[in-house]
Amino acid sequence: MEKSLYKVVEDWDIKLKQHSLKRRILLWFGSGSAIILILFSLAFNYFLNESINSSIEDKLQLLSHQVIAQNISENVGYAIIKENTIIKKNKKFTLKNYKSYLHQNNSFFIMEHERDDDYINALYITKYNDKLLLVYKTNIDNKIENFQDVLLWLVPILLLVLVILASRMIDKILLPINRLIEATSSVSVMKFSHNIALPKESDEIRELVISFNKMIERLRDGVQRLDRFNSDVSHELKTPLTVIQGEIEISLRKIREPEVYERSMQTIFKQSKQIENIVEQLLLLTKYTKENIKESFETCNLDSILLDCIDKYEKQLKAKNLHLEIKTIETISLNANATLMNLIFSNLIDNAIKYTPNDKNIYIELYQKNKIVFTIEDEGVGIEKEQLSKVTDRFFRVDESRNKNVKGFGLGLSIVNNSIGLHNGELSIDSINNGLKVTVSL
Repeated sequence: MEKSLYKVVEDWDIKLKQHSLKRRILLWFGSGSAIILILFSLAFNYFLNESINSSIEDKLQLLSHQVIAQNISENVGYAIIKENTIIKKNKKFTLKNYKSYLHQNNSFFIMEHERDDDYINALYITKYNDKLLLVYKTNIDNKIENFQDVLLWLVPILLLVLVILASRMIDKILLPINRLIEATSSVSVMKFSHNIALPKESDEIRELVISFNKMIERLRDGVQRLDRFNSDVSHELKTPLTVIQGEIEISLRKIREPEVYERSMQTIFKQSKQIENIVEQLLLLTKYTKENIKESFETCNLDSILLDCIDKYEKQLKAKNLHLEIKTIETISLNANATLMNLIFSNLIDNAIKYTPNDKNIYIELYQKNKIVFTIEDEGVGIEKEQLSKVTDRFFRVDESRNKNVKGFGLGLSIVNNSIGLHNGELSIDSINNGLKVTVSL
């Protein structure tokens, strides 16, 4: 019961977190819309009120000119005042407290109707010789009051409609994000099959979905590589460990001659060294990354590094009676990791020597045109074209087409390819008629 209750609470918490973005957007949109609508209503009401008052004032001013011209209209009340006393007025002039307006700075006044809020009264005062002319009009239709009542109901209704429409639009906008949330929730180490359908609109959401799908593809590829790597490591380490275990079991089964123990210890030592070499090469593959490799860069003389590597393999060349022909080695400097450059040259020369039969030739070039190019060509057995794309994979060995007696773990070309990639270079391997040609471009 407690677990099920906890699960319900957790699900609600997830839902609330998922919808918090929508709530925040609606809150900001609703608040902003409310402020804008209120300010618009106030401004519109003010300017409409000013416009109506100005229109009434203009009409009363025109009527005052008619009164002065003795073209008197019976639709308006007027009074002529001298020394605060009315000396002439008509029946329409019913304003009793007119004296309170005589000494004010304004000449136009709006007054509420005595009995009906739907109407207003207006007074206009102007000088007429040494007298004052008061024009007074009653029962003016107060349209602004009706409009204010409409705005009072229209603003909240309009705000509600805007929020509902915004909610619908946000749901549509957030639909790909909700799908993204569902997809990320379902992703696990064993499950990378969930790709999200691309939205029709070409916008930031589409770019986000594309990035997510690419990330899934990279993760899927990484997990596949990791599974293969684990399988390969298990396979490569299993053989020496089995040999070591077998030797130990034989030695412990009964008491034997010292020579037997010595042979067992030599075998164990040899297999342990093999495990050590595998581990060292694997660590070298993971030691450097794109992020930290540049910290180890220094100015390197590639020609000197290459010549040192060639000198190191002089005995192996003589042992197989191989002729290493240097076509050209130019003096070239490069900002690079000297250890990895030495490793690149050493591995490629070592492979060429291993897989070239006795009394054959190996050709080397190092030159610079648009790029720095290193090539090594042997007269070995070559590699079938369909397997060329796999030779840089970890632990891959072409036993059926190369010399089965050659020792190795299948890590050399993988290390070379990784090292070249860290220098933003390219590795090209081509099988030719009488051997293999490897090209490194930096």
